[in-house]
Order: sequence, then C-alpha cells, then structure tokens
Amino acid sequence: MSVSLEQRLTELEVRLTFLDDTVNALVATETEQAQRILKLEQILRDLRDELLALRSSQSHDPHSEPPPPHY
Repeated sequence: MSVSLEQRLTELEVRLTFLDDTVNALVATETEQAQRILKLEQILRDLRDELLALRSSQSHDPHSEPPPPHY
C-alpha cells in the first residue's frame, strides 16, 4: 500500500471512530430525554388529576349549606 493510500485509510478509520462515538452519545442522550419526558408526562397527569379533584370538591351547591348562625 502506498503511504498516501495508507494515510487516507487511517484518516477514514479515525473519522469513522469519531462518528461512531458521536452516534453512541446521541443515542444515550435521546434515551435519557425520552425517560425524562415520560416522567414529566406522568407528573403532568398527576397534577391534572389533582386539579380536577380539587375543582370537584369545591364545586358544591351553596343552597345546600345551612344558613349562618346570625340569621
């Protein structure tokens, strides 16, 4: 193999290794973000349920309550 061809092959191997590392880092980041999104979606569902429960407990009929004692 000529020196020029060998250098080019070495350069390509280095670039391939760098790209492989980059892809692995991106996959790890995507996996972490997907897990965080799932957790945030669960938190959001829990907060929505809590808000709905609070709203339903506060929506009572004022006429069903007895009058205040000063009447």
